[in-house]
Amino acid sequence: MKNIQVLISKRDINKKVVSLAKKINKDFKNKDIIIISVLTGSVVFCCDIIRNLNINFSLDFIRASSYKGKTSTNKIKLISAENLDIKGKDVLIIEDICDTGQTLAYIKERLLKKKAKSVKICVLINKNIKKMKHIDIDYTGFNIGNDFIVGYGLDYNNKYRGLPYIGILK
Repeated sequence: MKNIQVLISKRDINKKVVSLAKKINKDFKNKDIIIISVLTGSVVFCCDIIRNLNINFSLDFIRASSYKGKTSTNKIKLISAENLDIKGKDVLIIEDICDTGQTLAYIKERLLKKKAKSVKICVLINKNIKKMKHIDIDYTGFNIGNDFIVGYGLDYNNKYRGLPYIGILK
């Protein structure tokens, strides 16, 4: 596409997904875990990760939103989290991107309040910017600068999610 500069190729994404899945398989060997995909952006990444897992897991989804266009609203909307049965269970959150850290910190805090045994986080993209909230990320795909990116599930006003690569929107 003319208005998008490729930042991370489809090939590099595929290699990283396999690498992350190997680490998750090792860390959760002989455990039953709950994978929670944060909709909507992480669904492509989550699907590719779970196709490479050989551990026991169940899959659930929550929806979190804090953006309008290219700008964070600093208000997190969390939908569908109240019905999750995670008490005493190991949880892996899969998210497309961590920029300010607010959304992931909020989700993790909510899951721990629901008495999850453990909560780990896997993100495809971690922006190397000053975080508004400290958050430990257990599995990181790529570290990037503060560019606004699209593709592979990431969007701009619900467009570009289906691109097989990650690009910078010009």
